[in-house]
Amino acid sequence: MDITISETFLPHDDPDASLAFYRDLLGFEVRNDVEYRGMHWITVGPADQPGTSIVLYPPAASPGISDDERSTIAEMMAKGTYAMINLATRDLDGVFEQLQAGDAEVIQEPTEQPYGRRDCAVRDPAGNMIRINELR
Repeated sequence: MDITISETFLPHDDPDASLAFYRDLLGFEVRNDVEYRGMHWITVGPADQPGTSIVLYPPAASPGISDDERSTIAEMMAKGTYAMINLATRDLDGVFEQLQAGDAEVIQEPTEQPYGRRDCAVRDPAGNMIRINELR
């Protein structure tokens, strides 16, 4: 089999804050930016990985969910328990310093984990957990 990851979806609730985080702090390129009926879908990704993207989407646009479910999603996003993604870099300390200088919400500083990985954790403006692993 030849399968790759094309896109993953993370919710967002503020297009400007999302762009500032993913484009300006993480350095991802913006691949698409669609506004429809007051909602915004933004596709970003690393410039050197054109086949892999993160689609930042408005969770209110998800079809078939009730108002109660939308409320639950908003609560979970605010607590940082709704969605997460793991990223990786060879320069964990440099990336962490850049995120910290950009006022990202730090959850965990770079740490050696007991399971053999060194990583850090931050939250994006929507509350999504972003763990960044150090490539060795």
